[in-house]
Amino acid sequence: MKPQGKWQTTRILGALSLATAFASPASAEMSAEELAKLAQNPVGNLISVPFQNNTNFNVGPRDGTQNILNIQPVIPIEVNSQWNVITRTIVPVISQPALVSGEDRINGIGDLQFTAFLSPAIPKGAIWGAGAVLQMPTNSNDALGNDRWGLGPSFVMLNLKKGDPWVYGFLVNNVWSVGSGSDASYNNFLLQPFLNYNFEGGLYLTSAPIVTADWKADSSQRWTVPLGGGVGKIFHFGKLPVNTQLSAYYNVAHPDNAANWQLRLQVQLMFPK
Repeated sequence: MKPQGKWQTTRILGALSLATAFASPASAEMSAEELAKLAQNPVGNLISVPFQNNTNFNVGPRDGTQNILNIQPVIPIEVNSQWNVITRTIVPVISQPALVSGEDRINGIGDLQFTAFLSPAIPKGAIWGAGAVLQMPTNSNDALGNDRWGLGPSFVMLNLKKGDPWVYGFLVNNVWSVGSGSDASYNNFLLQPFLNYNFEGGLYLTSAPIVTADWKADSSQRWTVPLGGGVGKIFHFGKLPVNTQLSAYYNVAHPDNAANWQLRLQVQLMFPK
Protein backbone atom coordinates (compact mmCIF):
# COMPACT_ATOMS: atom_id res chain seq x y z
CA MET A 1 0.00 0.00 0.00
CA LYS A 2 1.27 3.47 -0.89
CA PRO A 3 1.96 5.94 1.95
CA GLN A 4 -0.96 8.10 0.87
CA GLY A 5 -3.27 5.07 1.02
CA LYS A 6 -2.00 4.18 4.51
CA TRP A 7 -2.63 7.77 5.64
CA GLN A 8 -6.19 7.73 4.32
CA THR A 9 -6.89 4.34 5.94
CA THR A 10 -5.51 5.56 9.28
CA ARG A 11 -7.65 8.71 9.16
CA ILE A 12 -10.83 6.74 8.39
CA LEU A 13 -10.16 4.18 11.15
CA GLY A 14 -9.42 7.03 13.55
CA ALA A 15 -12.70 8.69 12.65
CA LEU A 16 -14.55 5.42 13.18
CA SER A 17 -12.98 4.95 16.62
CA LEU A 18 -13.82 8.51 17.68
CA ALA A 19 -17.34 8.30 16.30
CA THR A 20 -18.00 5.06 18.16
CA ALA A 21 -17.45 6.84 21.45
CA PHE A 22 -20.22 9.34 20.59
CA ALA A 23 -22.64 6.92 18.92
CA SER A 24 -26.25 7.42 20.01
CA PRO A 25 -27.89 4.59 21.98
CA ALA A 26 -31.00 5.28 19.86
CA SER A 27 -29.39 3.42 16.97
CA ALA A 28 -29.74 0.19 18.93
CA GLU A 29 -33.53 0.71 18.90
CA MET A 30 -33.68 0.76 15.09
CA SER A 31 -33.46 -2.35 12.93
CA ALA A 32 -30.78 -2.62 10.27
CA GLU A 33 -33.45 -2.26 7.58
CA GLU A 34 -34.77 0.94 9.20
CA LEU A 35 -31.23 2.32 9.41
CA ALA A 36 -30.66 1.52 5.72
CA LYS A 37 -33.84 3.36 4.70
CA LEU A 38 -32.92 6.31 6.92
CA ALA A 39 -29.50 6.50 5.23
CA GLN A 40 -31.23 6.58 1.83
CA ASN A 41 -33.21 9.71 2.72
CA PRO A 42 -31.22 12.83 1.70
CA VAL A 43 -33.32 15.01 4.04
CA GLY A 44 -33.65 12.55 6.91
CA ASN A 45 -33.30 13.79 10.49
CA LEU A 46 -29.88 12.17 10.76
CA ILE A 47 -26.38 13.45 11.37
CA SER A 48 -24.07 11.49 9.10
CA VAL A 49 -20.63 11.69 7.52
CA PRO A 50 -20.41 9.88 4.17
CA PHE A 51 -17.02 9.25 2.55
CA GLN A 52 -17.83 8.62 -1.12
CA ASN A 53 -14.92 7.55 -3.31
CA ASN A 54 -15.42 7.73 -7.09
CA THR A 55 -12.77 6.19 -9.35
CA ASN A 56 -13.19 7.30 -12.98
CA PHE A 57 -11.53 5.24 -15.70
CA ASN A 58 -10.18 6.27 -19.12
CA VAL A 59 -10.01 10.02 -18.45
CA GLY A 60 -8.26 12.34 -20.89
CA PRO A 61 -6.38 11.63 -24.13
CA ARG A 62 -4.03 9.23 -22.29
CA ASP A 63 -6.88 7.19 -20.71
CA GLY A 64 -5.77 7.94 -17.17
CA THR A 65 -7.53 7.17 -13.89
CA GLN A 66 -9.05 9.99 -11.86
CA ASN A 67 -10.00 9.59 -8.21
CA ILE A 68 -12.42 11.85 -6.31
CA LEU A 69 -13.07 11.32 -2.60
CA ASN A 70 -16.13 13.34 -1.57
CA ILE A 71 -16.36 14.03 2.16
CA GLN A 72 -20.03 14.89 2.70
CA PRO A 73 -21.11 15.74 6.27
CA VAL A 74 -24.90 16.06 6.64
CA ILE A 75 -26.25 18.03 9.60
CA PRO A 76 -29.98 18.60 10.27
CA ILE A 77 -31.02 21.76 12.13
CA GLU A 78 -34.41 21.88 13.86
CA VAL A 79 -36.15 25.18 13.09
CA ASN A 80 -39.33 24.34 15.02
CA SER A 81 -41.72 21.41 15.46
CA GLN A 82 -42.80 21.66 11.82
CA TRP A 83 -39.62 22.40 9.86
CA ASN A 84 -36.01 21.25 9.61
CA VAL A 85 -33.10 22.63 7.62
CA ILE A 86 -30.87 19.85 6.31
CA THR A 87 -27.34 20.99 5.43
CA ARG A 88 -24.94 19.02 3.25
CA THR A 89 -21.35 20.01 2.53
CA ILE A 90 -19.30 18.29 -0.18
CA VAL A 91 -15.52 18.58 0.01
CA PRO A 92 -13.86 16.85 -2.99
CA VAL A 93 -10.33 15.48 -2.59
CA ILE A 94 -9.09 14.96 -6.16
CA SER A 95 -6.28 13.02 -7.78
CA GLN A 96 -6.13 14.16 -11.41
CA PRO A 97 -4.11 12.20 -14.01
CA ALA A 98 -1.64 13.91 -16.31
CA LEU A 99 -3.39 14.91 -19.53
CA VAL A 100 -0.26 15.23 -21.68
CA SER A 101 3.14 13.57 -21.67
CA GLY A 102 5.61 15.21 -19.30
CA GLU A 103 3.01 16.48 -16.85
CA ASP A 104 2.64 15.13 -13.32
CA ARG A 105 -0.48 13.90 -11.59
CA ILE A 106 -2.20 16.69 -9.60
CA ASN A 107 -3.53 16.02 -6.10
CA GLY A 108 -5.52 18.47 -4.01
CA ILE A 109 -8.88 19.90 -2.99
CA GLY A 110 -11.59 20.86 -5.45
CA ASP A 111 -14.42 23.39 -5.14
CA LEU A 112 -16.62 22.96 -2.06
CA GLN A 113 -20.41 22.82 -2.40
CA PHE A 114 -22.82 23.64 0.43
CA THR A 115 -26.54 22.88 0.18
CA ALA A 116 -29.32 23.72 2.65
CA PHE A 117 -32.79 22.14 2.26
CA LEU A 118 -35.91 23.32 4.08
CA SER A 119 -37.96 20.18 4.74
CA PRO A 120 -41.12 19.32 6.75
CA ALA A 121 -40.26 17.70 10.09
CA ILE A 122 -43.32 15.44 9.80
CA PRO A 123 -44.00 15.00 6.06
CA LYS A 124 -47.42 14.00 4.81
CA GLY A 125 -47.16 11.91 1.67
CA ALA A 126 -44.00 12.39 -0.36
CA ILE A 127 -40.89 13.59 1.47
CA TRP A 128 -39.34 16.72 -0.02
CA GLY A 129 -36.78 19.43 0.56
CA ALA A 130 -36.15 22.72 -1.24
CA GLY A 131 -33.28 25.13 -0.91
CA ALA A 132 -30.12 26.50 -2.45
CA VAL A 133 -26.65 25.26 -3.35
CA LEU A 134 -23.53 27.41 -3.01
CA GLN A 135 -20.24 26.59 -4.76
CA MET A 136 -17.05 28.05 -3.30
CA PRO A 137 -13.71 28.36 -5.16
CA THR A 138 -11.69 26.40 -2.61
CA ASN A 139 -9.56 24.50 -5.15
CA SER A 140 -5.89 24.10 -4.27
CA ASN A 141 -4.86 24.02 -7.94
CA ASP A 142 -6.32 25.78 -10.99
CA ALA A 143 -6.74 22.40 -12.72
CA LEU A 144 -9.05 21.16 -9.95
CA GLY A 145 -11.76 23.83 -10.05
CA ASN A 146 -12.97 27.27 -11.07
CA ASP A 147 -12.12 30.59 -9.38
CA ARG A 148 -15.71 31.89 -9.62
CA TRP A 149 -18.37 31.44 -6.94
CA GLY A 150 -21.57 29.64 -7.90
CA LEU A 151 -25.18 29.72 -6.73
CA GLY A 152 -28.44 28.01 -7.66
CA PRO A 153 -31.60 26.17 -6.53
CA SER A 154 -31.74 22.59 -5.28
CA PHE A 155 -34.70 20.26 -4.75
CA VAL A 156 -35.18 16.68 -3.54
CA MET A 157 -38.25 14.43 -3.43
CA LEU A 158 -38.61 10.79 -2.45
CA ASN A 159 -41.00 8.03 -1.46
CA LEU A 160 -40.24 6.21 1.79
CA LYS A 161 -42.98 4.32 3.63
CA LYS A 162 -42.90 2.01 6.62
CA GLY A 163 -43.31 -1.59 5.51
CA ASP A 164 -42.42 -0.80 1.89
CA PRO A 165 -38.97 -2.12 0.84
CA TRP A 166 -38.68 0.46 -1.95
CA VAL A 167 -37.08 3.87 -1.49
CA TYR A 168 -36.95 6.02 -4.62
CA GLY A 169 -36.77 9.64 -5.66
CA PHE A 170 -34.49 12.26 -7.13
CA LEU A 171 -32.23 15.18 -6.28
CA VAL A 172 -31.74 18.04 -8.74
CA ASN A 173 -29.83 21.32 -8.80
CA ASN A 174 -28.38 23.88 -11.18
CA VAL A 175 -25.40 26.09 -10.38
CA TRP A 176 -24.61 29.34 -12.19
CA SER A 177 -21.31 31.16 -11.73
CA VAL A 178 -21.64 34.59 -10.11
CA GLY A 179 -19.24 37.51 -9.90
CA SER A 180 -16.00 37.87 -11.78
CA GLY A 181 -12.93 35.69 -12.15
CA SER A 182 -10.17 34.73 -14.54
CA ASP A 183 -11.78 31.34 -15.31
CA ALA A 184 -14.71 30.89 -17.68
CA SER A 185 -18.26 31.31 -16.38
CA TYR A 186 -20.28 28.12 -15.91
CA ASN A 187 -23.85 26.85 -15.88
CA ASN A 188 -23.99 23.27 -14.58
CA PHE A 189 -26.99 20.95 -14.11
CA LEU A 190 -27.13 17.84 -11.90
CA LEU A 191 -29.83 15.19 -11.59
CA GLN A 192 -29.46 12.17 -9.32
CA PRO A 193 -32.36 9.71 -9.46
CA PHE A 194 -32.10 6.96 -6.87
CA LEU A 195 -33.79 3.58 -6.49
CA ASN A 196 -33.23 1.21 -3.56
CA TYR A 197 -34.73 -2.15 -2.63
CA ASN A 198 -34.23 -3.12 1.01
CA PHE A 199 -34.02 -6.62 2.46
CA GLU A 200 -34.19 -7.64 6.10
CA GLY A 201 -30.87 -7.37 7.91
CA GLY A 202 -29.78 -4.10 6.30
CA LEU A 203 -28.82 -5.47 2.87
CA TYR A 204 -30.12 -3.52 -0.13
CA LEU A 205 -29.77 -3.06 -3.87
CA THR A 206 -29.14 0.47 -5.09
CA SER A 207 -28.86 2.60 -8.20
CA ALA A 208 -28.02 6.31 -7.92
CA PRO A 209 -26.45 7.55 -11.17
CA ILE A 210 -25.38 11.21 -11.32
CA VAL A 211 -26.52 12.78 -14.60
CA THR A 212 -24.85 16.11 -15.42
CA ALA A 213 -25.06 18.72 -18.15
CA ASP A 214 -22.73 21.60 -18.97
CA TRP A 215 -25.08 24.11 -20.59
CA LYS A 216 -22.13 26.17 -21.84
CA ALA A 217 -20.73 23.27 -23.88
CA ASP A 218 -21.68 22.26 -27.42
CA SER A 219 -24.66 19.92 -27.56
CA SER A 220 -22.44 16.94 -28.46
CA GLN A 221 -20.24 17.61 -25.41
CA ARG A 222 -22.93 18.56 -22.91
CA TRP A 223 -24.25 15.43 -21.19
CA THR A 224 -22.83 12.73 -18.94
CA VAL A 225 -25.39 9.93 -18.48
CA PRO A 226 -24.39 6.89 -16.36
CA LEU A 227 -26.26 3.59 -16.02
CA GLY A 228 -25.55 0.99 -13.36
CA GLY A 229 -25.99 0.11 -9.72
CA GLY A 230 -24.70 -1.96 -6.87
CA VAL A 231 -25.26 -3.29 -3.39
CA GLY A 232 -25.25 -1.78 0.12
CA LYS A 233 -25.19 -3.12 3.67
CA ILE A 234 -25.54 -1.75 7.20
CA PHE A 235 -22.79 -2.81 9.60
CA HIS A 236 -21.99 -1.80 13.17
CA PHE A 237 -18.62 -0.59 14.38
CA GLY A 238 -19.20 -1.02 18.08
CA LYS A 239 -22.43 0.94 18.70
CA LEU A 240 -21.95 3.05 15.59
CA PRO A 241 -24.07 2.10 12.52
CA VAL A 242 -22.12 2.32 9.27
CA ASN A 243 -23.74 2.31 5.84
CA THR A 244 -21.55 0.83 3.09
CA GLN A 245 -22.07 0.74 -0.66
CA LEU A 246 -20.27 -0.60 -3.71
CA SER A 247 -21.55 0.20 -7.20
CA ALA A 248 -20.39 0.64 -10.80
CA TYR A 249 -21.67 2.87 -13.61
CA TYR A 250 -21.10 3.01 -17.35
CA ASN A 251 -21.45 6.38 -19.07
CA VAL A 252 -23.67 5.78 -22.09
CA ALA A 253 -23.13 9.45 -23.01
CA HIS A 254 -20.15 11.60 -22.07
CA PRO A 255 -17.98 14.42 -23.47
CA ASP A 256 -14.80 13.60 -25.36
CA ASN A 257 -11.94 12.59 -23.03
CA ALA A 258 -14.31 12.11 -20.08
CA ALA A 259 -14.50 8.85 -18.15
CA ASN A 260 -16.52 5.97 -19.58
CA TRP A 261 -16.61 3.89 -16.35
CA GLN A 262 -16.94 4.75 -12.68
CA LEU A 263 -16.47 2.61 -9.58
CA ARG A 264 -18.09 4.07 -6.43
CA LEU A 265 -17.32 3.01 -2.86
CA GLN A 266 -19.07 4.71 0.05
CA VAL A 267 -18.72 4.45 3.82
CA GLN A 268 -21.24 6.51 5.78
CA LEU A 269 -20.99 7.05 9.54
CA MET A 270 -24.48 7.43 11.01
CA PHE A 271 -25.63 9.18 14.19
CA PRO A 272 -29.40 8.61 14.46
CA LYS A 273 -31.38 10.76 16.89
